[in-house]
Amino acid sequence: MINIWAKTLPELEDILVRGGFQKFRAKQLRDYLYKRFVFDFSEMKQLPANLREWLSANAVIDKPEIVKEQKSDDKDTTKLLLRLDDGSFIETVCMHHVYGNSICVSTQVGCAMGCVFCASTQKGLERNLTAGEMLAQMFAFREVFDAPIHSLVLMGSGEPLQNHEEVLRFMRLCHDPELLNISYRNMTLSTCGIVPRIYRLADEGLPVTLAISLHAPNDEIRNRILPSSRAFPIEDVIKAARYYFKKTGRRVTFEYILIKDVNSSLENAEELHRLLGDLNCHINLIPINGTEHIKLFPPSTNQIFRFQRVLTSHGRNATVRRQMGDEIQAACGQLKRRFIQDVKNSSK
Repeated sequence: MINIWAKTLPELEDILVRGGFQKFRAKQLRDYLYKRFVFDFSEMKQLPANLREWLSANAVIDKPEIVKEQKSDDKDTTKLLLRLDDGSFIETVCMHHVYGNSICVSTQVGCAMGCVFCASTQKGLERNLTAGEMLAQMFAFREVFDAPIHSLVLMGSGEPLQNHEEVLRFMRLCHDPELLNISYRNMTLSTCGIVPRIYRLADEGLPVTLAISLHAPNDEIRNRILPSSRAFPIEDVIKAARYYFKKTGRRVTFEYILIKDVNSSLENAEELHRLLGDLNCHINLIPINGTEHIKLFPPSTNQIFRFQRVLTSHGRNATVRRQMGDEIQAACGQLKRRFIQDVKNSSK
């Protein structure tokens, strides 16, 4: 069976032509899938009967099933748990901002990076997601409330640069005017800092925003909270960020999770400033979202803003991220773990 989900227009045209049908039918089929959200071939009435019959016999629309939906109390965040065809689960989040809806996409089932503060990495990496499975996360929200999507962030479960080719294909599909028509400048790819892949991404020429999970001003602290960073010294990560800025003209964002008594002192802030030097960047300060599997806590509000003021006093662009979706376990892996545990408990 041919999976027609997440195909480019030329790919879909080729499938239909090889099946003996006219090429222009591919646009009609795409319209049903991505504009009308019709997934039953028999309901695609604008297609001729023989094409509908051929599709029913030869093609499938293989995309994940929505198994759970949660909304935050303030209605600003919606989280979906999706079941893949192999029984795996992934999570995706829609953040409802004033400027529009932003989708947080997972790129892998599980994660190999081992960040101590992340629930999605507890059981390691299971597999990469396909571009189609990533695209389905975007369209799952269109199905739920049919709201336009302004932007996307590759910040869900997984390390996007470990799944380089499928992530690139996914971003190009989202950019397609006939699908979601999202500007590359409204896409953000977050990475733990896989240095060779940052250079490779820069050379692709796509003007997406690069967000690097830095989380520390030196290797000693970074290696403790982000074990995968041992392969890439922090100075090499900063050099790669400079190259990315030079090649794309896009200001790099550094994600910095603030953890009490670990990386949030005023001395740490000064060291971070020195590390970044004259690099044009934005620093996104994120008070840690504690989960039940760790005993790490955010600094006090006063300490968070003192850390920020050290950076801004040096002319740095540093903001404190607004926390969204805490009460619905919006951090990576939390809803998946909670759902699986509930299923186990109900079967006892």
